[in-house]
Amino acid sequence: MDSIHLSPRLAAVASFVPKGARLADIGSDHAYLPANLLINNKISFAIAGEVAKGPYENAQHEIVRRALTIQLEARLANGLAAIKDEDHIDTVTIAGMGGVLITDILEAGFSRAKRFETLILQPNTDEHIVRTWLNNHQYKINDEVIEQEDNHFYEIMIATKGTQSLSSLDKKFGPVLRKRKTSVFVAKWQKELDRIDTIFENLEFAGKADSPIYQDWKNKYQQIQEVIK
Repeated sequence: MDSIHLSPRLAAVASFVPKGARLADIGSDHAYLPANLLINNKISFAIAGEVAKGPYENAQHEIVRRALTIQLEARLANGLAAIKDEDHIDTVTIAGMGGVLITDILEAGFSRAKRFETLILQPNTDEHIVRTWLNNHQYKINDEVIEQEDNHFYEIMIATKGTQSLSSLDKKFGPVLRKRKTSVFVAKWQKELDRIDTIFENLEFAGKADSPIYQDWKNKYQQIQEVIK
């Protein structure tokens, strides 16, 4: 992967970025995403934010390599602190982090009155935590996709300012994803069913088939079956 050829996961994130956006890519690493969008004339300006020196230097190298120094700037900063008011950023992407870390970044920015028109988020874990944060902070999920790379599944969501009332099912499975039920979505949750089957076997072997925890897992299993059928 490089800034010319994005992975399916980052390509899906890129597809959600509005035309002409002024973008901040937080946790940008090599700055592949903003560089790709600029090379393809999809955005007008971008910040590549990184909290660690190594990834920050990787981003700087890519910016120079692609001759993007006027339109793309790497900044060493923690989360949304990479963004200055004069940047006039309207779109933020955060991809490849755990859901808890993503919401921590958003919450820290929110507490400093940093609120942006469009958020494009790709958590590696705890997607329900991200959706709950969006729901509680007046952001509406407009679209979602799910991509598979090898044995990993990645959910990408785009949210804009607005109100939305998500159900518990929406938060867990995605308000858009659970309605579309694509083959990749079904594959992800079938993998989870397989994992729970192993948990059942272990609990039964331990003589805990009648325990509350067994029933809890059974309820989760039945819920997933209902959603993907």
